Amino acid sequence: MKQEFMDLRGLKCPQPIIKLGARAPSMTKGDVIEAVADCHTFENDVRKWCERLGKTLLWVKMEDEKTFRVQIQL
Repeated sequence: MKQEFMDLRGLKCPQPIIKLGARAPSMTKGDVIEAVADCHTFENDVRKWCERLGKTLLWVKMEDEKTFRVQIQL
């Protein structure tokens, strides 16, 4: 199992999810992506993306008023 980090700050919807979606196929089942983004829809978008694709959202944390950090297991 490997873990990768993605800094998606500065990107606006739908770019953070598009970037996550582009990275996921190069990883194997069980790998983990940790990502940070400051798009106001990021948390909701990640939840929907995980649900739709059968990925596991391990956790969501607020780093400050507008920055989310998530961990997703593929």
